[in-house]
Amino acid sequence: MKLVLHSAKRASAPYRVRIGLNLKGLAFELRPVDLVTNAHQSETYRGLNAQALVPTLEVDGRPLTQSLAILEWLDETFPEPRLLPTDPFDRATVRAMAEIIACDIHPLNNLRVLRALTALEIDEAQRNAWVARWISDGFSALEPMVARRGGAFAFGDEPGLVDCLLVPQVFNAGRFNVDLLPFPAIQAAAARAASHPAIAAAHPDHHPER
Repeated sequence: MKLVLHSAKRASAPYRVRIGLNLKGLAFELRPVDLVTNAHQSETYRGLNAQALVPTLEVDGRPLTQSLAILEWLDETFPEPRLLPTDPFDRATVRAMAEIIACDIHPLNNLRVLRALTALEIDEAQRNAWVARWISDGFSALEPMVARRGGAFAFGDEPGLVDCLLVPQVFNAGRFNVDLLPFPAIQAAAARAASHPAIAAAHPDHHPER
């Protein structure tokens, strides 16, 4: 099986998928997509991903889109090590934690939203306050869940789906100088996860796009 990941260096969604692929120990080709120069808007890329978003994972030439769908496909296709727990209640809890990040935080601070705010003549300080507000709101909901269900990682004692999303979102929080002191459980889980070799290898510093 040939896996090709179309990925942007600092974008959260492909960062998640890089972590998932690495945790599964899968070899994949990484093809950078330069969002700054609007490479994702090209006709060729839109042929793979009609939304013109990253990531796209090609599986033997067939495209998969949306990071959570890709991560669940990985878990179904390559079951070990697991990203989601086997217990149905725990699986639902993990999905809820992941969706706080994927649905309630990330969409409000990604590049296309920041560009839209800029087009409305909202200055950088106000944009940063916008980002901080939504990250802090989401982390306020996530913090007690991590504190209650976390172990060595964000959910339990093995890295999993929540870590795939949490590490990139904490990275983004750092980019925007969001105060993480109110979220000690999140900070601790993200720091432990970021030190895991498979997760560390997915960091933007190791991306071929410079």
